[in-house]
Amino acid sequence: MTLADIARSDGTFAIVALDQRNTLRRMFTAAGQPVDDDVLRTFKGDVIAGLSPSASGLLVDPDFGVPAAIADGNLAPGAGLAVAAEPSERGKFGDEPLTRREPAQNAAWVRDMGGHAVKFLVQLRADRDRALGGRDVAAEALDATAQVVADCRADGVPSVVENLIYRLPDETELSPEARADAIIEAARALNDLKPDLLKLEYPGSAEACRRIAEAVTVPWVVLSAGVGFEEFQEVLRISCDEGGASGFIAGRAFWKDAVALEPSERRPFLSDTARRRLDACAAAIDGRATPWTAIADD
Repeated sequence: MTLADIARSDGTFAIVALDQRNTLRRMFTAAGQPVDDDVLRTFKGDVIAGLSPSASGLLVDPDFGVPAAIADGNLAPGAGLAVAAEPSERGKFGDEPLTRREPAQNAAWVRDMGGHAVKFLVQLRADRDRALGGRDVAAEALDATAQVVADCRADGVPSVVENLIYRLPDETELSPEARADAIIEAARALNDLKPDLLKLEYPGSAEACRRIAEAVTVPWVVLSAGVGFEEFQEVLRISCDEGGASGFIAGRAFWKDAVALEPSERRPFLSDTARRRLDACAAAIDGRATPWTAIADD
């Protein structure tokens, strides 16, 4: 397996993220919609059926997304499957999120369920004081990630590492500059582990994207963080033009409005409006995104 299994034919990425579990439950509750395990599986199946014909791949969770894609027959031919391999509950140290690997959820586990890549979520502040609170949370996150990358490399399954930054206990708010610094420093630290692909937050500006390009030697893609798809199109143009991004792994920008719809309205919306949103974002990276095959890993 290689990244080609979840990439477009030109070596760029237009991947739909659908790995949300607890977040998706909260979205249904906020929309006043009933939610249980069957609702989640059905919803994910609807999204996969509606969007996978235009996607290079889907990022799904193992509990609902994989069966909705494979067993329920919703995944379009040619679309790859990246599977979230981090545990759904990772714990906290005070107010800080922890990064934890579940050894059984490894590359072989993902491959055996029909996946083409392992996605591992990290919450890393590489600029964190290593002595804060008497525990080196950043080192633990990097160690867990290194184990995932090594396991994937040994088993021949691509590793996709996603980072989300967070506020440290003494931070009430991150300025745009501080947020960019945190995203870039985390990208730099994770790049040193040599995953096959990094999934990063948009750092906020063209200048910050250029700093990411200088900091990383592996391909990277940008996530949507729930912003509207019109805004996300501009994020994509800047990330690709200035940061050398190879495309996107994004979800809510396309399908979040479907949560509030009745099941009978959902599939038409997803196959029409949501797919047009995905197609527009794919068009935004055409001729801009850097193919993963063209990126030399130093």
